[in-house]
Formats: sequence, C-alpha cells, structure tokens
Amino acid sequence: MAEAREIEGELTIGEFGRRSGLSHKALRLYDVSGLLAPSRIAPGTGARLYSTSQLERARRISVMRQLDMPLATITEVLSGSDEDGLIRLDRWWAAEQATNQARHATLEYLRDRMLRSSDAGSSTSPGWPARDVLTRSVPAAKVAAIRADTDQQSLIGVIVSSTLEIRAHLAQAGAELTGGSWVIYHGPVTPESEATVEVCVPFTGAVEPGGPIAIRVEPARTEAYCTISKDECAYPRIMLAYDLLDNWIRRSGRPTTGAVREIYHHDFQYVDGPALVVDIAQPIEGTAR
Repeated sequence: MAEAREIEGELTIGEFGRRSGLSHKALRLYDVSGLLAPSRIAPGTGARLYSTSQLERARRISVMRQLDMPLATITEVLSGSDEDGLIRLDRWWAAEQATNQARHATLEYLRDRMLRSSDAGSSTSPGWPARDVLTRSVPAAKVAAIRADTDQQSLIGVIVSSTLEIRAHLAQAGAELTGGSWVIYHGPVTPESEATVEVCVPFTGAVEPGGPIAIRVEPARTEAYCTISKDECAYPRIMLAYDLLDNWIRRSGRPTTGAVREIYHHDFQYVDGPALVVDIAQPIEGTAR
C-alpha cells in the first residue's frame, strides 16, 4: 500500500513525517498555522494525505526549525520565490549573529562584574572612561523608517533586520544614503517588557513607502549627546551612557523635546569594538552651545 500511495503521489501523515523529518505534532501545528497544510483530507476517514511534491517545503521547514527560526519568519522566507526567500534568510541570520554578539558582550560584562566583586581589594563600580556630553544642531532629514515592538532580548535582531530591509528598499529605488542610521525609543525597552522602537535611515531621492517602511521627515532639532564605542553598546553597559546623559540634562535644566535615540555612525559595522561609533542622543530645547 505504501508503494501504491507513493506512485499516486500521496503519503500518509506517518510516511510524510518520516521522510520529511517532522513529527505528527509539528505537522498538525503547521497545518493549523497554514504553513504546511495536507494536500487533501481523505473522505470518510479524515486522514491527512500529503503530496510527495510537498516534501521539499517540509524539509526546508524542518531545517529552519533546527535553526530556531520563528514560524512567522519561516512563513516569510517561504512565501515567495527562492530568490526573495534567500534575501529574507540572510537578513534573519545577520540579525541572529548580531544578537549573539550582543549576548556575548553582555556575558563578558557580567563576568567582569563578578571578577571585580571577588577581588577584595578592587572597587565594584563599573569602569567607564571619562566622557563628555556635548550639544549640536541637527538639520531636518528625510528618512525611511520601520516601527516595531520589541523587548531587550529581540532588540538587536529587530534593529539589524529592519536596517537591512530599509537599505535594500532605498537601493532598489536608487536613493542615496546620507549617513548611518538611528533607533528612536518611544518607550523603555527592558528584558521584561516591550516598547515601540523606530529604525530610521536618512536618504535623498524619490522613494515611495513599501510594506512596513514609511517615508517621513525627521524635524530639525538640538541634541545633547555622548559618543560611545561599539563594545560599550552591549546591554546593560550601555545604560551607563544613558545615565551620563540623564545626569547632564538634569544638571543643565534643559527640557527634552523628543524621544531618546541611538545613532549609529556610517562605519559602525566595519570597525573594531573599541572604536567610538555610536551616539546616545536626547533632543532638547534651545540651541547648541
């Protein structure tokens, strides 16, 4: 009977699961989610029957799940042509690598704190090089932007994948990039709670919005800011820069006029960890001085 089913191009759920590497539970989940539905349901018995032509899709799903790819991302990767899917796959993997690097930096921060506290003769206050808070005037800029809700664990992945998606959209439209990128925090992003962030890439040229990408003008503003290194971007060490900026604003008495942001210089991805390539910036009232 199994040979007859294969000749007819149909497999039972058991046979299909064995050949695709997916369990019955997984296949039922993918059916409910619409990711991989049976080719038909047998009348009378209600048995799920799959086509042999679905094996390649099922095997791809199995491999992507082994990479811990979320179902929503798998759906995006498989939703179009292989060429489009490859672009989405590469963006997701770049985001995963950036997240893992950030986690490693966070681990090193924690290890450093524990080593300091285990040394009876050392101070337990975290090291932070002397850093100035400066002000500057920033002109208005046209930006392409993606908004997303995220917690701390997913933040780096959201930033990387959104930036790559925006830059690809701008390149396809023939726009010229005019700087690096920045992330506006419309609420506190913590390990326990989500908030909305907005990833922005400035450009010149005629570009239409597309998908999650909006086109808008970021207004001119005055900013207070401090510049930190790539290594210092790791959470929770980056919070020391926010503390420095908050303390300066409190002492200066300058009211804030917008959401705080992290500004990544154009060469951020190409430089080593100690390079100063990120500004923590807060829009404020008044002019730069």
